[in-house]
Amino acid sequence: MLREIRPAIVFIIALTLITGLVYPLIMTGIAGVLFPYQAQGSLIEKDGKVVGSALIGQEFTSDRYFHGRPSATLGPDPSDPSKSVAQPYNAVNSMGSNLGPTNKALIDRVKADVDKLKTENPSATVPIDLVTTSGSGLDPDISPEAAYFQVPRVAKARNMSEDSLRQLVAGQIVGRTLGLLGEQRVNVLALNLALDGAGAQ
Repeated sequence: MLREIRPAIVFIIALTLITGLVYPLIMTGIAGVLFPYQAQGSLIEKDGKVVGSALIGQEFTSDRYFHGRPSATLGPDPSDPSKSVAQPYNAVNSMGSNLGPTNKALIDRVKADVDKLKTENPSATVPIDLVTTSGSGLDPDISPEAAYFQVPRVAKARNMSEDSLRQLVAGQIVGRTLGLLGEQRVNVLALNLALDGAGAQ
């Protein structure tokens, strides 16, 4: 019986070493050489300090900055670790809200967000990505329409012309990957850093 079991045990150990250790180490090494920026987390620096990642959204609440998509991620409640509280863009807990389209809490939240956004820009239609969360809750990008929608609010808060802000947004639009995949998008962190860098304090 041991003769029949031994090959299976050897096979499991060999595959575990190959797929669980050797392969990941080789792929990590290759990625580090060929794609060092991406392999290190696509980190964005400002004045020599890491301020975020191009892959993970951040919460901006000030009227002086462009805002990203809502985030449904949760984290432990500091006052009671047995409970969870909203922690937007918590990369440790990537998740969507899991609320269905007929869920009253979701409908009420989206309606409240739409009403709030309409006060900022009454003449424009509210882009859907400004009131809906992504599947991961970590999306760092918004549509160009969502960025343009926020121009009047940011321009007013920073005492800037809307035309100059629209030009800034246009310069931050990233096209489809390989011209085919995905949609045009604007990275919110990169846009806000460009906004600060433009001397719009």
